[in-house]
Amino acid sequence: MPLDYETLRIIWWALMGVLLIGFALTDGFDLGAAALLPFVGRSDEERRMVINTIGATWEGNQVWFILGGGAIFAAWPLVYAISFSGFYLAMFLVLAALILRPVGFKYRSKHNDPKWRSRWDWALFVGGFVPALVFGVAVGNVLLGAPFRLDGDLRSFYDGGLLGLFTPFSLLTGLLSVAMLVLHGAGWLSLKLEAGPVLDRARTYGRIAALLAIILFLAGGAFVAWGGMGYRLDGLVDANGPSNPHLVSAVAAPGAWLDNFAAHPWMLAAPALGLIGPVLAMLGITARRDLLVFAGSSLANIGIISTVGLSMFPFILPSSMDPASSLTAWNASSSHLTLFIMLIVTVIFLPMVLAYTSWAYRVMFGRVTTEQVRFNPDYY
Repeated sequence: MPLDYETLRIIWWALMGVLLIGFALTDGFDLGAAALLPFVGRSDEERRMVINTIGATWEGNQVWFILGGGAIFAAWPLVYAISFSGFYLAMFLVLAALILRPVGFKYRSKHNDPKWRSRWDWALFVGGFVPALVFGVAVGNVLLGAPFRLDGDLRSFYDGGLLGLFTPFSLLTGLLSVAMLVLHGAGWLSLKLEAGPVLDRARTYGRIAALLAIILFLAGGAFVAWGGMGYRLDGLVDANGPSNPHLVSAVAAPGAWLDNFAAHPWMLAAPALGLIGPVLAMLGITARRDLLVFAGSSLANIGIISTVGLSMFPFILPSSMDPASSLTAWNASSSHLTLFIMLIVTVIFLPMVLAYTSWAYRVMFGRVTTEQVRFNPDYY
């Protein structure tokens, strides 16, 4: 086969990052807009305007989340098994919140009672806010290290609970995730809403979210630099070797998450984007350049997520309980043949998916107006 095992592992590590960024760029603005719903819309009509900015695309965007989970299962089975079982209660919380979204979209406007609609509006808020928060909390716990260990037979043992996931640092990353996605939601609303009070409120909340994203991102960086977290590989590593965590050992090393940036200065472009993006979004809000707002929020998503991935490489899921059990790109992947076949399938079908998605967005693009909400029978 033309690609060696090391190259395939790096490619699939990068593709996992692409899927996570794809999820944040698409379903992220859905979550952000839903989290803003009760605040930017003060009447039933105004809230219907917000809902219909994402009503045509949210189902397709959510597929990125499912695709990401499936890709982890196929490319990194040990990571899937340990993270989805260890973080089971957190995953269940996310799924419960996400289940509220389709029900809220479909049933909210079926009844004219204001109380009925208000309850579903808050259900949609929960469906946007809770996943955004929990995803960020999960990333914080990955940076800190998950409390699991592997025995000699590679059986995993997890020593943690739902409340144990909410540490000061993980709450900080959770709030950063909320700020990042709320900014992205505000950027989307800037593109999709007609001029008026709802758009003005979205811009106001977007400015606040952008400022918070900058502050929280800097605070998270300071926490990583001086908070004593990080892991390093111990000894020689065979990047083409078999996938066996017992063959690649690791140790806890405070400050190690900054090693890659010192060794490869080009990686600093990622945190730079994480800071430049919110600044551009704020400039776009001030200048009323809606495309600039959305571009800035998109760059913020790309930069912040890339910063986490690049800082941790080659680690995917480090263990705080037993660092030697940590899962990396070298010791937790599927077989060479599996990664190669999956890559061929991805090369064939991913461009089709992206082309169809681009076409769908082009067809459904346009601003939601008050007149459409009042008289279009196809609107929520």
